[in-house]
Amino acid sequence: LLHPNRNPSLSRGDIQICLKEMLGADECVWLGQGLYGDDTDGHIDTLARFVAPDHLVYQSSDSPDLPNHDALCRMEAELRELRQADGSPYRLTALPHTRSAHQGERGLLPTSYANFLFLNGTLLVPQYADASDAEARDTLARICPGHSVIGVDCRALVQQYGSLHCATMNIPQAPATPT
Repeated sequence: LLHPNRNPSLSRGDIQICLKEMLGADECVWLGQGLYGDDTDGHIDTLARFVAPDHLVYQSSDSPDLPNHDALCRMEAELRELRQADGSPYRLTALPHTRSAHQGERGLLPTSYANFLFLNGTLLVPQYADASDAEARDTLARICPGHSVIGVDCRALVQQYGSLHCATMNIPQAPATPT
C-alpha cells in the first residue's frame, strides 16, 4: 500500500485512516519487506497471514543462499516486535522457503507457502514440486487442526507471478442479465 506504484498521493497516515474507516480496524500493522520477483510490490498474502487473532504465520528462510533470505530475516525481526492491543506478542509460526530459487521469464518467481487459502474447512497450500512442500503442509496441518490440509500444484500460477490466494482476488461481478 505504501509503494509509489500503488498510492503515490497518500501518506502512511492517510492510508491508515482509510483502512481503519473502511475495515473498522483499531490498529494497522505494517511490514517493510517484500519478496524478490514479486510484481505486487509486497502484497501481504505472500509474507505473513493471520490464522487466529493472536497467531501469525509467515514466510521464512533458513538458507543464506536464497535471494529472499535477508529480507525475510528482517521481516521476522519486525514480526517479533509487533504487539497486540493488550501489549502481548503474537504467536508466530515460520513456514519454510522453497529450497530452490524458481526462475521465470522475468527472473525470480515469488514462491511462498504463505499464499494459502482457507476454504470451507479446508486449507489449500501452494506446492511447487520442491523439497519443502511437505514441511509447509505439515506445519499448517499442525497449527490448523480443524482443517483438512491439501497441497495444490501452483507452478503454473507462480509463472504468472501469483499463487492460490492471489487467484481468488478481484473476481469481477457478473454482468446483469437483461430483463
